[in-house]
Amino acid sequence: MSQSPLSVTTTPSMPINHPATSVDDYLSCIQVVMVNTTLPANIGSAARAMHTMGLSRLTVVDPKRPIDETSVSHAAGGHELLSAAVIAPTLESAIADCQLVFAASSRSRHMPRPVVTPTQAAKIIFDFIDSQSTYQPQTTAETAQDNTAGTHKPNIAILFGREDRGLTNEELAYADYHIQIDANPAYPVLNVASAVQVIASFIFAYAQTHTQTATSPKADADSDKAAVRSMIDMKLRQQWDEPAITQQQQQQLTERMTALMVQQGLADSTNLKSLPARLSRLGSRLQLDQKEYQLLSALIAKLLKDRPQSS
Repeated sequence: MSQSPLSVTTTPSMPINHPATSVDDYLSCIQVVMVNTTLPANIGSAARAMHTMGLSRLTVVDPKRPIDETSVSHAAGGHELLSAAVIAPTLESAIADCQLVFAASSRSRHMPRPVVTPTQAAKIIFDFIDSQSTYQPQTTAETAQDNTAGTHKPNIAILFGREDRGLTNEELAYADYHIQIDANPAYPVLNVASAVQVIASFIFAYAQTHTQTATSPKADADSDKAAVRSMIDMKLRQQWDEPAITQQQQQQLTERMTALMVQQGLADSTNLKSLPARLSRLGSRLQLDQKEYQLLSALIAKLLKDRPQSS
């Protein structure tokens, strides 16, 4: 793959020692991830859409053609966002340190995740940021290394797929929630940059109300509720005493659980079918924190090491 004429850098998440209070604080926790795009112009158009809605973090996974001059021309005022874009070789590496993942999808899938509207997604995102940003890491020597994630802003990804066929079932399985945009049922498919624009606009609009409500002691408590009056019944992450696990940790746990089930004769390694996807979805519902992840990892490692005795 040829190199982009633009400089491509990876921007680390910045430390946060207080809850998010401004629109920029919230939006800086969100990255748009474009998967295997074909046209560089669409990357530029998506960058422009993001810039108009205050989003600044763009990751492009294995693009068929690199960012080029057409990307820049379509980005308009968002050209600096393109310059800071991260080019990732795989989706796994792009979202490895994310604690919450959404995927834009226009169709129902064989192994569905909870489906939300853009407004519902915005509420989940902002509630998650509030709970994770107020986490105070322990400082004892015993827990200092384990709580590194607690000293940084939450990292949230929204995945967008290819121009012609969107995201694959395997890619959609990485998401905790699927976002569907209300559209003409006869043709509910949006151009990828248009999908970015629509979802980003809902997030930005929700940010205005959310930050005003959070900072005004006399704000109407029903304002948030009105925006999500049609909220589906789902379990949202509470304010745990430990930070949430990352997507990479969740996938590692899924792999270890699958290996354990194969070892114990509960699954066939040559015909796993939808087992990994179901275990991944179970992990999303459990919403594990770092300590819970360590406990389960230790248990699975012990069981894998202690093979069952033959009778």
